[in-house]
Amino acid sequence: MKSLSLNQPHAIVMVGIPGSGKSFFAEKFAETFNAPYVNYDTFRPFISDSKQLSKVLAHQMRELLKTNYSIVVEGVAQTRAERTELAKYLKQHGYETVFIWVQTDPRTALTRSLKQAKHSKEEHERLTERFSPPHETEKPVVISGKHTYATQVRSVLKRLSGPRAEISTHSTPPVRSLRDVRRTR
Repeated sequence: MKSLSLNQPHAIVMVGIPGSGKSFFAEKFAETFNAPYVNYDTFRPFISDSKQLSKVLAHQMRELLKTNYSIVVEGVAQTRAERTELAKYLKQHGYETVFIWVQTDPRTALTRSLKQAKHSKEEHERLTERFSPPHETEKPVVISGKHTYATQVRSVLKRLSGPRAEISTHSTPPVRSLRDVRRTR
């Protein structure tokens, strides 16, 4: 497994309607880069009280953020207000947030949801209505839920490597190694 080592820890936050392919991408990405993956929907069947669920999830997030490793998060940012609040929280903890918006046509998403028995048709429609697409100011990476993982991950890695490219084009001279310093003496 490769490690996702970046100059600053990132929170890869999945957004999209149910059945779009968020979980598929998130699981594969986390596995590929050995990154912690938090899918909040995993906890919902075990904790029915929403206040208790919020406490458990907040605790898990706080503990993960202590590691300063990049993480993959799903299930908490379906509205713009939720995304804004989450990004602010993550920034306070030194994380850069990257929203990954997985787009799939509504018919395909519904078929997937029903086939995977994740939601009833009514629940799928309710969650789809609740979803608010990311605004351009959120700078989401848009990937298609119908493309291959390889195509999807290239788009995400391009965004993640962008800050490195900016740093490498900075006008300061490169840092020399100790061996290079000894040679110039």
